[in-house]
Amino acid sequence: MVAACATVLFGALTFPQSADACTRFVYHGAGNDVFTGRSMDYKVDTGSHLWILPRGIARNGEAGANSLTWASRYGSVITSAYDFATTDGMNETGLVANLLWLAESEYPERNNDKPGLSISAWTQYMLDNFATVDEAVKALADEPFTLISDSAPGEQRLATLHLSLSDASGDSAIIEYIKGRQVIHHSRDYKVMTNSPIFEEQLALESYWRQIGGTVMLPGTNRASDRFARAAFYVDAIPKSSDPVESTASVFGVIRNVSVPYGITTPNEPNISSTRWRTVSDHTRKRYYFESALSTNVFWVDLQKIDFSERTGKVKRLDLGPQQRTIYSGEANAQFKDAKAFRFLGV
Repeated sequence: MVAACATVLFGALTFPQSADACTRFVYHGAGNDVFTGRSMDYKVDTGSHLWILPRGIARNGEAGANSLTWASRYGSVITSAYDFATTDGMNETGLVANLLWLAESEYPERNNDKPGLSISAWTQYMLDNFATVDEAVKALADEPFTLISDSAPGEQRLATLHLSLSDASGDSAIIEYIKGRQVIHHSRDYKVMTNSPIFEEQLALESYWRQIGGTVMLPGTNRASDRFARAAFYVDAIPKSSDPVESTASVFGVIRNVSVPYGITTPNEPNISSTRWRTVSDHTRKRYYFESALSTNVFWVDLQKIDFSERTGKVKRLDLGPQQRTIYSGEANAQFKDAKAFRFLGV
């Protein structure tokens, strides 16, 4: 097993990984406390803002003819990209979805007998329709739609992404498309996800580093495999406090540890990605924390104080400014402004 893990480790360290990188992990705290932390690393500003989206919004998969259609069953608070895609968020039941880059992604050919879903709406579809990870995984087993990707904004390359889900019970799932087939890894033990390699190989990396022990040595670069090893160690090393303030601080400490310093440049890697922003989701208390790399404060949205109802709930937007520089502090619910729901990017 050690030899096999070492072989995978060597492959990960020598494989030219994508410069667009993020990290996600789930923390199981004291009692029923569950938190999910993630970083958004990208080489340019993603034009991100926060949105409140109530129940009952009519959606279109934006995939042309025979697009998937649905109405949101659950309200959510999300972080957008360019105000035409959902990259991160939590719904009112405590389900969290995080969209990360995966260079190895290969999506299926369009099947016109099956509804299409633009990858820009993939995350929102999960938040709109499911209360738990198990419910989502069961619904996806029959592959009710064809996921369709397109070029990333301002680029020629395809947007190659994978998706993580976590819920208030601490359950977790990683959804990838490998060689055109949907692959789902479902277990509360699958707490950490980064970018390359594919998740099956990330599990081998975790096994290798566990045998070495994080107090002996941990890899320190910003490569995906190294960030995975550090996150996997620290998420289990931080204390399981019954104090939510301490737990929130510990989770932020881990996600900052695996972030990439803003503006960093590396020889021969001109497009290396800085961390643009971080989120921490408190599933238990339904709080969604946001921290920008270019702002000085952490702020949060309290989902328990939001009217998500179909009749009286309103779409609202929190403008974070260019490169998320606008400064908010503490609870930001009152800072959201009424808005019209954005349309997802079509493919």
